[in-house]
Parts: sequence; structure tokens; C-alpha cells
Amino acid sequence: MTEAAGPVAKRILVTGGSGLVGRAIEKVVADGEGRPDEKWIFVSSRDADLTNAAATKALFEQHKPTHVIHLAAMVGGLFKNIRYNLDFWRRNIHINDNVLHSAYEMGVQKVVSCLSTCIFPDKTTYPIDESMIHNGPPHSSNFGYSYAKRMIDIQNRGYFEQHGCRFTAVIPTNVFGPHDNFNIEDGHVLPGLIHKVYLAKQTGSALTVWGTGKPRRQFIYSLDLARLFLWVLREYDEVEPIILSVGEEDEVSIKEAAEAIVEAMDFTGELVFDTTKADGQFKKTASNAKLRRYLPGFQFTPFRQAVKETCAWFSANYATARK
Repeated sequence: MTEAAGPVAKRILVTGGSGLVGRAIEKVVADGEGRPDEKWIFVSSRDADLTNAAATKALFEQHKPTHVIHLAAMVGGLFKNIRYNLDFWRRNIHINDNVLHSAYEMGVQKVVSCLSTCIFPDKTTYPIDESMIHNGPPHSSNFGYSYAKRMIDIQNRGYFEQHGCRFTAVIPTNVFGPHDNFNIEDGHVLPGLIHKVYLAKQTGSALTVWGTGKPRRQFIYSLDLARLFLWVLREYDEVEPIILSVGEEDEVSIKEAAEAIVEAMDFTGELVFDTTKADGQFKKTASNAKLRRYLPGFQFTPFRQAVKETCAWFSANYATARK
């Protein structure tokens, strides 16, 4: 296949292409960050059941990718993880093994998989960095998902040592943005809060935040993460993973995050913290020192601006947003 600027040298398959990060990458590519020698292919669970090895192999044979960004996963918030740890483990292990092995069999040049900061040990020192992933068990609340994601790093190392494959992984902190899952029960904290504020404003009721509001998180805007994914795909040559995050100084409490949403959505009602609900990990502060060594000048979108854009997107797309 050729385009005006010449032949397409890279065929980039993005699994989980309809999710939060996949949609952000699609937007960044469409808005001018794509290159003439790249053909981008975004697939979702509608295109193939990645827990099925034959279906995964057929997808790879159909699209013949040279590069893969692997985002597909079974994901959910704290309370869904607590209920379904076994399901999170099994489904994600199957998905990851099928994608990585199909990539190996098809001779894919590079795979960039997406991990999560919840893979880090529960008992650790802060800030956490890339060398500490396997230093102890993860938090018990989501051990199934965490261990399944950790195993991608093990598998990447195995494919490199045994076959010379350039498979790597990124570790983003809490991602949010347009096209997130805004489900209050099963979604992550920030989109869940956005949905709660929207409903509280509609009904004129108080906003109830689960937990004390004290836990601290580093939030990364999905469009910033998308730009960093493109850099990793094109420039980052290590097999060892890299943390993609705002700096430690940009960590915010859940209370501060709720207040930013309240401000963005012009909510004037009462803010209540339900301390009978679990907080999860108090903090999981990650170091972005490795990223800064590579990209010292990268500009992150300010948190309140990113929250404002996400709230505006959710309000405008309420009828069709995942919730």
C-alpha cells in the first residue's frame, strides 16, 4: 500500500483501540502527529477475542503489523478488582500471551505494552522506579490484575533473551481523559467522580466521595500519554519498561481532584466524604526521572486544564459515553 509521500514502511496495530488510551492515540495521530510512512490500525474486542489464541493469530495474519501497541486488557476500578481477582488474572494472562506470541510468530519488529503502577510492591519505598517492579507482592486488592501485568515484563525479557525481540512496556500513572469509562461502580476514581458530580448537579444533591479523600495519585492526561506512546514506539529502544508520568511534585489528593472537578463543572452543592468506603493504597508515587533523562523538555497539560477538558467532553457526550 502506498500513499502520496511514498510506501508505508510501518503497519502499527493498536489493540484496545476503542478504549481511553487507544482513542487518545488515534486523535493525536489524526491531529498531525502521524507520519507518512505509518499505517495505523485500531482494533477493539469487536474485531477479535484476544483471550482466544486462534482469533488473535487470525487478526495478526489479517493486518500483518510490523509494530504493535498493546493496550487491550480487562480493567476496572478498586471495587471491581476486589470482587474479581481471579477473572482479572486469567483474562489478562490469556490476552497478553496471545498478543505477544502472535507478534513473535509474525515477526513484528516492536511491541509496546501498557502496564500500570498498581503492579509495584505494596510495601515499598517512594518514589518507585522501574527497577522495583518485582521486589515484593502488589496490593492485595488487585493482585490478579497486577501480577498479570507484571508477567508482560517477564515475557518481554524472555522473548528478547531467547529470540532477540524488541518487546517493551510502559508504566503510566492514573490515566484520564475523553472516552474513559465513567461507570461509578467499576470505573477508576477520576471518571467516577466526574459522573458523580454531573448527576449531583442534575439532581441538586450532595456529592459523596468514597473514602477519606486523603490518598494521593499522579494523574496523566490521556492525550499527553498518547504523545509519549508515539515517542516510545519510534525512539525508545530498551526492553526494560519506562514509567510515563507527571513529576512527583504534581501528585494530588483525591480531595483535590474532587475539588478540581467541582470547579470545572461549576457544582455548588455540598461535598461529603464517605469514610466507611475503602481508600485503597494511600499513595504509589512514581519517579519519572528516566523519562526526564530522555525527554527533559516534555510539556504536560496542567491538571486543572485537563480535568476541565475531560468534564466538558463528558457533558457534551453524556448520552454515548461509557458509564
